[in-house]
Amino acid sequence: MMEGSQDCTKPAQVLRSAYEAFAAVVARLEDQASWLPTGCTGWAVRDLVFHCLADAQRGLVALHTPSSGPADRDAVTYWQDWKPDTVGAANGRRWARVNASMFLDFHQLRELYLETAAATVTAAALADPERYVSTQGHVLTSGDLMTTLAIEATIHHLDLTTALPSAPQPSPAGLSSVRSVLDGLLGRPVPLDWDDQHYAMAGTGRVPLTETERQALQPDAARFPLFG
Repeated sequence: MMEGSQDCTKPAQVLRSAYEAFAAVVARLEDQASWLPTGCTGWAVRDLVFHCLADAQRGLVALHTPSSGPADRDAVTYWQDWKPDTVGAANGRRWARVNASMFLDFHQLRELYLETAAATVTAAALADPERYVSTQGHVLTSGDLMTTLAIEATIHHLDLTTALPSAPQPSPAGLSSVRSVLDGLLGRPVPLDWDDQHYAMAGTGRVPLTETERQALQPDAARFPLFG
């Protein structure tokens, strides 16, 4: 199991915190629970764990893929490419579902996720956060990459625990980072008294806006979800 502080602000520490929290849920899962639904359309727990395994693998590769720069994305603008209800999103759901089903023993997927996430956290701790790296056709700093990985894990932590009410919660540092990115995409602090978890859910389309919330957001309401 990975170890580290939950109260952190540096990118590598935020990533460690988010991955530790997610891993704490995964480490408890047995095969029967792996078939429970999640907050992601069409995905059971095992499908979502596979998706997060792939993201950790991508992060591990990116941290070892230096670029000469300059950066064309940061921790906020990275998410401009990620919108719900696109062909790419649908294809990604199918890809994860098919690949996750190839693990006949969920324990193998569970252990592979835990090992890979730990390796990614170690690589992040050793990386220069100002160094440019490449991922998904973009260039960003290692520090911004780490933040995006933490945000992905934190949001999917909420998805993962939809049918696991007693599971450990996402890291506060991860949720705080999600808030910062959502505010960055919105262009201002959200004008609503939302806690970090609800903002993460509303800002990514996991819960609908109420009429009162739409009135408070005014024209910005049409921009929700800010990414998903």
